[in-house]
Amino acid sequence: MPLILVDADACPVKDEIYRVATRLGVPVKLVSNSWMRIPTGGLVSIEVVSDGFDAADDRIADLVTPADVVITSDIPLADRCLKANAAAVLAPNGKPFTTDTIGTALATRAIMADLRGGGDQLGGPPPFRKEDRSRFLSALDEVLQRLKREA
Repeated sequence: MPLILVDADACPVKDEIYRVATRLGVPVKLVSNSWMRIPTGGLVSIEVVSDGFDAADDRIADLVTPADVVITSDIPLADRCLKANAAAVLAPNGKPFTTDTIGTALATRAIMADLRGGGDQLGGPPPFRKEDRSRFLSALDEVLQRLKREA
C-alpha cells in the first residue's frame, strides 16, 4: 500500500491531500519542523523533526520507499526521492517530478540561484492559483488510483 509523504511546512495543499487520502484509504505522513493540527481518524500522522537545515527533507529521504508518493516543491528533495525510486513525486501545483524532468528542474534552479546571487531581481514563483489546486487534486488521485491497480 502506498504512503503519502508530505514536506509539510509550506505545503499549500494539505487539505486536498487529506481529502483524497481519506476517500482512497491511503495513509499520510506529514514531516515538519513544527507541530501542526492534523485530522483525527488515524490515516494522517505527523513527525516533527528538528529545525535544522533540511532536517525534514533528510527524514523524508530516509523514509521513502518505492511504494510511496512524495508531495514537495523542493527540487533537490524531489531528486533524492526519485533516486530512492519513489512511486511518484508531485509538486503542490500537480506537476510531476520524473527522472526525465528532474535534471532540467535542478539546472533551472541553479541558474536562478546564480542570477539572484549576482543581484538580479527576478521575482518569485507565480502565485498559487485555483487551477493549480485542481491540477494537484487530479494528479494525486490519478497516481494513487494507478498504484492501487498495480498493487
